[in-house]
Amino acid sequence: MKTKNTTKNDMKTLKNNTEKNEKKSFFSRIKHLIENANAWGIFVMGSTFVLMFGSAYLAYILQNDFTQLHLERRSTMIGLIFMIVAAVFFVFKLSFFIYTFIRFLKYKAIPSVSNEELPTVTVIVPAYNEGKQVWATLKSLAESDYPEHKIQLLAIDDGSKDDTWNWMLEAKKELGDRVSVCQQPKNMGKRHALYRGFNEGTGEIFVTVDSDSIVDKDTLRNLVSPFIVDENCGAVAGNIRVLNNDKILPKMLDVSFALSFEFVRSSESTLNSVLCTPGALAAYRATAVFGCLDEWINQTFMGQASDIGEDRAMTNMILKQGFHVLFQRNAFAYTNVPEKYQGLYKMFIRWGRSNVRENIQMSKYVFTNFRKGPKTGTRLLFFSQFSRIVLCYPFVLFMLVFVLTHPLLFLSSTFVSILVLSTFPVIFYAKRYSFSESIWAYSYSVLFTFGLFWITPYAIVTASRSGWLTRELPQK
Repeated sequence: MKTKNTTKNDMKTLKNNTEKNEKKSFFSRIKHLIENANAWGIFVMGSTFVLMFGSAYLAYILQNDFTQLHLERRSTMIGLIFMIVAAVFFVFKLSFFIYTFIRFLKYKAIPSVSNEELPTVTVIVPAYNEGKQVWATLKSLAESDYPEHKIQLLAIDDGSKDDTWNWMLEAKKELGDRVSVCQQPKNMGKRHALYRGFNEGTGEIFVTVDSDSIVDKDTLRNLVSPFIVDENCGAVAGNIRVLNNDKILPKMLDVSFALSFEFVRSSESTLNSVLCTPGALAAYRATAVFGCLDEWINQTFMGQASDIGEDRAMTNMILKQGFHVLFQRNAFAYTNVPEKYQGLYKMFIRWGRSNVRENIQMSKYVFTNFRKGPKTGTRLLFFSQFSRIVLCYPFVLFMLVFVLTHPLLFLSSTFVSILVLSTFPVIFYAKRYSFSESIWAYSYSVLFTFGLFWITPYAIVTASRSGWLTRELPQK
């Protein structure tokens, strides 16, 4: 998936604008949103609110129909069983949300340690068909506020078919000995590129950064500080925001990422059990990496070599060794995301397959005495993830039956649920960043519910398939 190149200045401008927007009154924010939105964005957002509030009114006038439907369900054994299962699942998810929220309130990012305390790091940037963006990535890393003698920067071209290698050489020409560049003999996949970096790196800490990402000056020092503060820390996840945040899909994903990282991973971090360190920005203790490196590079699933989900797999194997995995909210990376539906669903399929595989692997150790200290929270995280997979097909089947038998009731109840459930991410993003951008959470929920609901069931049935899906050059 190729996306437009975006500069660091663009992101800085965006951050400054959003900070100013937070100080405006409610009506000023609404005015700002309308004035700065394009026609298509206004149409999408307007349609979302029309559907949600129209459905709320429809649900109100169909109250008798909903009552009748509930009576019909209770009158059959299958309907009764489903209602009980749904009620139990709802109570669990509500309780788990409250638990997550409480853990989130306890989270605090670890401040940067001093220059003297900072460890030596090897920053690995694997790249494939990335073009000029890899140059921007390497430049941002070289500009980091990190002692120069303690940082090794490795860029690895994984057999690109475009001019990625030329841009790496350009970065080498500008940065000199501050960066080392190398080429794989052929395209072997991101996992193998990282494997080469792990073996050639000399740092106490390995940092992996995607070649379409930009980092802040203090990102590296904030990212690795937990390894000094917590001797049991084996991996740290960075905070990912969207770089190409000027199209509708990226705007939606930016709100989604904020919730996924700054709420969910903050909560997981208080349990020392972040389940996935993202490829866009992550750090690993070298001893933890070498403790599982052979298993990681030779990992298979149903007899096939694993060439996706390398970040989730590494995180899983480090957790299995008994290390803590933390999240640093103050370590930012801005990454390019798909701007079109096709690229979006391919990305989610890849993530979905990895999620299925790694939950199966996690089930093999999470209920053992895999590390010292409390493990109940980690097991709850696993159960929440695994329950989505187990209950996926029953709920999809119910949804299809509901659509066929009571389409109006389905639509009205679904949109009302979106209005209610998406209000939390809206409030969360508005509080952290910008009100005017936060309401994209509603549109994203509509898209996910109606346009991406099939991802998880499809990922489950095709979990054994390999392939990156979004790494090739766009067809002319």
